[in-house]
Amino acid sequence: MSPVKIKIKDKKVLYLKWDDNTESFVKLTNLRRACPCALCKEERERLGADYIPLYNDNQVTITNIKIVGYYALNITWKDGHSTGIYEYERLRQLGESSNPLNGLVA
Repeated sequence: MSPVKIKIKDKKVLYLKWDDNTESFVKLTNLRRACPCALCKEERERLGADYIPLYNDNQVTITNIKIVGYYALNITWKDGHSTGIYEYERLRQLGESSNPLNGLVA
């Protein structure tokens, strides 16, 4: 499984079209919240499941996406955070089966 198309839609959603012709839509706030890097994982563990982070625009704006091997994406956020490697399987899990903006994404 690998993406054949990757786009940012309406500055709010990561769109992925997969090689099996399925599509995933992941809100950027959810993507940032699920950052797999060691620092973010430690923060989630320390603050607990009830903690809901609030992000500013710099923290949920993507400035660069790099493909990592055949298994993941590395995302650089506008605030400079770039250590998370999002495996394709996890991105599919985060993706929603329907459009998260209720038809607002073209």
